Amino acid sequence: MKKLIVLITLVFSSCNFETPTQFSEKANKDILYSLEDTPQTFKEVIDQYKGKKVLIDVWASWCADCVKGLPTVKELQTAFPEVVFLFLSVDKKSNSWKNGVRRFNIEGEHYNLPRGMKDGDFVDFLNANWIPRYVVVDEVGNISLFKATKASDKRIVKALENNTESI
Repeated sequence: MKKLIVLITLVFSSCNFETPTQFSEKANKDILYSLEDTPQTFKEVIDQYKGKKVLIDVWASWCADCVKGLPTVKELQTAFPEVVFLFLSVDKKSNSWKNGVRRFNIEGEHYNLPRGMKDGDFVDFLNANWIPRYVVVDEVGNISLFKATKASDKRIVKALENNTESI
């Protein structure tokens, strides 16, 4: 039994889990809603920002860790005014999301994934089992940072400073 556990551990630890550099076709087709309740695919939304670096913040108004990270996100906005801050809420209730944006005075681009964090092609692609989740997309549309769960993660600053390098 002990040998089997060691073998399984070796197999899993030697597997190369690639970090995606592009959003999947399914993720790109997932529907988001703007503050004006206009539906758009994720691809339509992200393509608006080609030529600019984008920090995607997947959050929810009910998420204590998300709210706790907002002051750090606001510091990043000050430090990187040229970066687009794209907030994707996984609130299932539109009013909760919109009230959260106002209540926490969140500046940036806002969209909602109304199926929540456990259902939907975009959250499945991210394997968003924890929020907040931060993703950095470079100027040409490649994912340069795929997974950060704290706004204070030093890899976020590194990805925002670098030009089209994967982290």
